[in-house]
Amino acid sequence: MYLDHFGLSELPFGITPDTSYTVITRSHQEALNTLLVALNSGEGFIKITGEVGTGKTLLCRRLLQALPEGSVSAYLPNPYLAPRTLQLALAEELGLAVSAESDDYHLLQSINRALLAHAAADRQVVVCIDEAQAMPLETLESLRLLSNLETEKRKLLQIVLFGQPELDRKLAEPSVRQLLQRIAFHYRIGGLAREEIANYLAHRLRVAGYRGEDVFGSSAVRCLHKASRGTPRLLNILAHKSLLAVFGEGKHAVRPGHVRRAAADTEGAAAAGWW
Repeated sequence: MYLDHFGLSELPFGITPDTSYTVITRSHQEALNTLLVALNSGEGFIKITGEVGTGKTLLCRRLLQALPEGSVSAYLPNPYLAPRTLQLALAEELGLAVSAESDDYHLLQSINRALLAHAAADRQVVVCIDEAQAMPLETLESLRLLSNLETEKRKLLQIVLFGQPELDRKLAEPSVRQLLQRIAFHYRIGGLAREEIANYLAHRLRVAGYRGEDVFGSSAVRCLHKASRGTPRLLNILAHKSLLAVFGEGKHAVRPGHVRRAAADTEGAAAAGWW
């Protein structure tokens, strides 16, 4: 690979979410600020949407790291579950020893007692649900019923939904209109602005161990922005393929031609332009 060629300790443009590579972009910081304000306000439901590859899972991990000390968090990465299975998954995340044979009433009572105990100890309970657009409507409705658990002063459970734009269409269904009305805070994540691309690329290279001169020139950055539309995952794929092309030529600087070839070889990429 090109690690030794560029003096890297690891691949800088992987597509697996890794908070050590986090670049504070305008859109992500605004989304995180929205989440922290909403959770601090005691809101029961918060919604974050964004296109595929805009960093929703990474944002979720940043949020979990930013929660106050003593908070109790649960993370559900695959919510394509029946209502009862969702409750069992939540009970497991909360550390409850609940039998799968328990009836619905006693299962809900166990969750309620655990949440009341956390509230009595002044612990915030936050549930983050990734890929929320995949949730069946009946499961969304059961989630709303779970959010009814509260004291006179506060919600016992705060739920953050992360999903693709399809989540908005699902929440527009009449059968879950009560849930939609309970979402007081929401944010739509956008792509990186063109002026953020160069910093994004340079930061990831530095974290991966690169200490040389700029690999991506200004013309290559413009091409990458055009081809990726600012979507971080697509940008990572294109940057990785561009570096492979440069390595294959024995060079060290990415040119527009390398980006154009990478874009032509990548599903979902736009034409990189002829800068």
